[in-house]
Amino acid sequence: MIDRIEVNPTVHLGKPCIAGTRITVQSILELIGEGIGFSEIIDSYYPDLTVEDVRACLNYAIALVSGEDIHLTAASA
Repeated sequence: MIDRIEVNPTVHLGKPCIAGTRITVQSILELIGEGIGFSEIIDSYYPDLTVEDVRACLNYAIALVSGEDIHLTAASA
């Protein structure tokens, strides 16, 4: 599914987008974060997308987070 996401420096300054569109992964993730379901995202916001496109955005985000090294430090009192 990650092949549904592309990065093109001439589209949205290189932000990841759904392939063949100018719809950013961030836009889709923000809608999901607001509690909007896949079907509503497609029906109300982006009718040219498929469920697989929306799912690819989630998988892209998961892949980015899973590749991060997180270093926690204790907060000072």
